[in-house]
Amino acid sequence: MQTLRNIAIIAHVDHGKTTLIDSMLKQSGTFRANQQVETCVMDSNELERERGITILAKCTAVTRGNVRINIVDTPGHADFGGEVERVLSMVDGVVLLCDAAEGPLPQTKFVLGKALKLGLKPIVIINKIDRGDARPDAVHNEVFDLFAALDASDEQLDFPTLYASGRDGWAATSLDAPRENLDPLFDLIVKHVPAPDVDPDAAFAMLASILEYDSFLGRILTGRIYSGTAKVGMPIKAMNLKGEVLEQGRLTKLLAFDGIKRVPVDQAQAGDIIAIAGIENASVSDTIGDLTLPGPVPSTPIDPPTMAITISVNDSPYAGQEGTKVTSRMIRDRLFREAEGNVAIRVTEAESKDAFEVAGRGELQLGVLIETMRREGFELSVSRPRVLFKEGEHGEKLEPIEEAVIDVDDEHTGVVVDKISQRKGEMVDMRPSGGGKTRIIFHVPSRGLIGYQGEFLTDTRGTGIINRLFHGYAPYKGEISGRRNGALISTDKGEAVAYAIWQLQDRGKMFINPADKVYEGMIVGEHSRDNDLEINVLKEKQLTNIRTKAADEAIRLIPPLRMTLEQMISYIQDDELVEVTPKNLRLRKTALDANERKKITRAKKAASE
Repeated sequence: MQTLRNIAIIAHVDHGKTTLIDSMLKQSGTFRANQQVETCVMDSNELERERGITILAKCTAVTRGNVRINIVDTPGHADFGGEVERVLSMVDGVVLLCDAAEGPLPQTKFVLGKALKLGLKPIVIINKIDRGDARPDAVHNEVFDLFAALDASDEQLDFPTLYASGRDGWAATSLDAPRENLDPLFDLIVKHVPAPDVDPDAAFAMLASILEYDSFLGRILTGRIYSGTAKVGMPIKAMNLKGEVLEQGRLTKLLAFDGIKRVPVDQAQAGDIIAIAGIENASVSDTIGDLTLPGPVPSTPIDPPTMAITISVNDSPYAGQEGTKVTSRMIRDRLFREAEGNVAIRVTEAESKDAFEVAGRGELQLGVLIETMRREGFELSVSRPRVLFKEGEHGEKLEPIEEAVIDVDDEHTGVVVDKISQRKGEMVDMRPSGGGKTRIIFHVPSRGLIGYQGEFLTDTRGTGIINRLFHGYAPYKGEISGRRNGALISTDKGEAVAYAIWQLQDRGKMFINPADKVYEGMIVGEHSRDNDLEINVLKEKQLTNIRTKAADEAIRLIPPLRMTLEQMISYIQDDELVEVTPKNLRLRKTALDANERKKITRAKKAASE
């Protein structure tokens, strides 16, 4: 009989979790010696590969002797914290990865805090030891200080440490130990992580933690068996957290993890992490179990969303020309399906017809959802993000505050402190981090950070790094000034002309190229002043029979400013939208007609007086 170990690999984004798992799979014999394997094999989603981040938690398993190790790869970005919180309930131990140069960062603190609260005893790996700027001893001390700051128990503070290079596939017990392979890590997992504490003779009960869709198997629920044995063909029921029965049926498809594959099995024992297919109504945090099971397995509550956007039907003049999924019913079904599997996202129908409010953890999480839908053929209109306020005990308005850890070159600290102060941020700590860099920690209102990323990169010449994490709620900090520049708005529909763009370049930064399709009310650039300006980018050059040097002057165009989806979402103002189609991203005014916009402005002015 195999013994089990269930572990999660946790870390800040880009500290090497997925790369380490690659090496673990290779050294455990998961792949043939001559098999061609992509790097970051666990990042199977197309968006994950493009962005180089893990978005969805995924399971894999390796075997060492008679020990089967289930490994969960977790996201490192704070926006996907909901995934991390869920999967930690499936495991009995965690491997905390920390970059040997960067040290602990906000998400390290977040995931470690969740793990310590669950009573897990982490193994610490100081990764990327081969970096030129590695400072392993200092990082080890910083990790210990972080454990202490998070109220770790004496047992948790006595954590074992390994030094490793996940990319090169070795781990060592000390800086002087031989650097051969990952055997020290495998041995430490078996020795340090306890076997699952479960009752194999009780009634079968499994808590669903991950929901996926498969084109062949349909809905697949992954979770841990808390008690009993699962057998194919046995009668089962699904219950929600309140104990209400959602459905009853037979267990038709049981899947275990073997390397990166899911393989069908006839039965699975208590403590194992498995996947079940063929269940229609059960979702994340529901319990699937034997008919005799008295109540559900308790599940940890998830931190609430802090930001929301409105997603509506695309009603631009080019609507329906580039996408295949354009109706509100299709958008509604897709969003509610997302909310079912992703517990960190909340979807509600907006008051206006054909619109839905989607609440989540941050711009990246919401941007990833929209980008995924775009690739599936959807056309959408997306509003500016707004933070979700809360009411305090005495009726006061509370807003979400984020902890921002900023690493910048010393010469840029002044401008960063100034800009964050304008956004109502408070400096908590500032200290040199070596190599001519400074680390500054701020507590900033979430709404103050909307749209700041691009400005921050400009201010620090692209050298600064900002990491943010939800800190808590605090009393409303007052008004924060938004974008100071107005928009350049197209007055007509058609294809942009190079001559017209050339003539208008001195009015501000352009967002379009010649021959791009534009329409009335579409934002084609940023005005150099603070007011909106309507311009005609379709105007052709008047042809005459007079030839002069001035008339034949060459057209020289400044390359347009191109923004990513997340940048666009955080750039727009309250009266603007992002039009998202499978082929294009466009900025536009909510009211496309100029007279309609004037009426709205007058009405707002009258209401405020």
